[in-house]
Amino acid sequence: MTNDPKNEDAQKATLGRRELLIGGLAAAGMAATTSQTAMAQTPPAGQVGVGRQAPDAPRTGAATVAQHRVEVPGPHGLVAAGHPLASMAGLRMLMQGGTAADAAIAVMAVLNVVEPWASSIAGNGFATCLEGKTGKVTALAFAGAAPRLLDDKASVADLTAGAKAVVTPGAFGGMIAFARRYGRLPLATLLEPAIGYARDGHPLDPSIARTIIRQQAVLKRFPTTAAIFFPGGNPPAPYMMFKNEPLARSFQALADAETAALKGGASRDKALMAAYDHFYSGPIAREMARFAEANGGWLRMADMQAYAPKWVDPVATSYRGLDVIASPLTSRTGLETCEQLNLLEGFDIASLPPDGPQALHLIAECIKITKADVYRYACDPASAPAPVSTLISKEFANQRRRLIDPARAIPFPAGADIGGAKLPNRPPAGPSHAAGDTTNISITDSEGNAVGVTTTLGGGFGACVVMGDTGMLCNNGLREGSTAPYPDHPNFVKGGRIPLLGNCPTVVLDRGQFKMLFGTPGGETIGQTQFQHLINIVDRGMPVQAAIEAPRLALDPDPGFYTPGAAITLQLESRFPEASFAALRAMGHKVAAVGPYSIGSIQAVLKTAEGTRIAGSDPRRMGYAVGY
Repeated sequence: MTNDPKNEDAQKATLGRRELLIGGLAAAGMAATTSQTAMAQTPPAGQVGVGRQAPDAPRTGAATVAQHRVEVPGPHGLVAAGHPLASMAGLRMLMQGGTAADAAIAVMAVLNVVEPWASSIAGNGFATCLEGKTGKVTALAFAGAAPRLLDDKASVADLTAGAKAVVTPGAFGGMIAFARRYGRLPLATLLEPAIGYARDGHPLDPSIARTIIRQQAVLKRFPTTAAIFFPGGNPPAPYMMFKNEPLARSFQALADAETAALKGGASRDKALMAAYDHFYSGPIAREMARFAEANGGWLRMADMQAYAPKWVDPVATSYRGLDVIASPLTSRTGLETCEQLNLLEGFDIASLPPDGPQALHLIAECIKITKADVYRYACDPASAPAPVSTLISKEFANQRRRLIDPARAIPFPAGADIGGAKLPNRPPAGPSHAAGDTTNISITDSEGNAVGVTTTLGGGFGACVVMGDTGMLCNNGLREGSTAPYPDHPNFVKGGRIPLLGNCPTVVLDRGQFKMLFGTPGGETIGQTQFQHLINIVDRGMPVQAAIEAPRLALDPDPGFYTPGAAITLQLESRFPEASFAALRAMGHKVAAVGPYSIGSIQAVLKTAEGTRIAGSDPRRMGYAVGY
């Protein structure tokens, strides 16, 4: 398939760090669209994908495929995560008798080592957990607040990279909360794979090597960062054995704190809290606070000690008879997921060709209206009340759906006048959105538990500064996008306030029973990607891997979703047919082609019609699913 020549450079640029991962997939996907698109040619569910025909029998091979990876079965347990080594670490825990929560902790720790631009135990995130025995779904918020000494007049640059950009670490607290409520194995066991990879090294993925090169101007500004990511002064080569020895020492110290407490007669819970205290009020907290103060940052011991992960109620809606349960504030994406689905429920999207302009238009308009509403009101609930129940209600969606013109794109609207947040009088001076670098984990175990986790550093490598000798990077959630650009908005950057995240691991239930667990990275595209994945599964009945690999769209705002009237570019992965590009332009959309596999990176587990659980992982990044 080809599109406008003027978009070719944009496609190449958008591939970025992913081109080494999906170059072959892109070629296959592009070649399959001479007269019909791959999605239009999707064969029955039992025939899609690789492995459905004998690979050594060319005459019986399918003419096209809807997916390039097989789904992964796992009658005893499944792990889908952002890197193969992380997925295997989680599987090791399951095979040792651990729970889904144990596996999630091991995966989070390994991702810190092997996916360092997006993952850190000093980052932030959300989890959504389904208890197999009770069927109860709970959410865990492990997002740290802005340091209380923060100067809200700091420059955009200061709030993006460096010691002043650091948000209080939350992810390790989330790991301990997991272990205390749902875990079984010792923390030392859970951290063992990560300690080994950090101490002894692992082959660096080429996409991460390229990412380090692209960000070297910022990373090299900080000696503690350069010492790890530029060994010998040079960026690491693809596939070289990459180490983070300071991080290995920090992990080992946390494991040793638990072990020492157990040897002293402490209960499992108190031993876990000994590791927690080592991080939040002991040596790691002291080193982070010391380093921040010495380098002009605002993080202090009081911020570390004041932090606590929180078990909270998720938000939920129904869609086509299914219950969709997602992360609450301070994630904005749970609200987005609910409102988007409520808006779309008024249309028969299943009757439209998946890659046709009518379906793409409706999806884009639902996203557009939802972004306007959610960005107007979403904030840290401790800072201001947000009309959550209204935003996720069917009645509200019925009213807002009237804005949608089935034949014409509307301008980016103002958020609905529910009350509580003033509309800005003028747009900001610069962009108020930024790319997000995040990772997702989806895990099920033999006891029926399901754990979804989405962790983030914010932008690539977070604040970009390794905090002293800890080996850890922190989230840069103080930047615009995570915070609002308007001082009178309740999500404006302020000391003690928790900036918003896009993280949103989601559970789907069918009459109270597990149906699906999934999530994605992608910053402001997270809600958009997960919306389209649900459509593929629920409305189109696609198998999980085919649903993951199907082409996607994303709205890109200028200057940002906080600004009514923002210019919206509708980005389409270039696998969509050329006719859809032309038709969408005729409907009033500004359309741009992006890389063929460039939006999001879903990790999912789906219960099939036969009652079995199957996992899928997105080829857009390094993700991999494993099971046993």
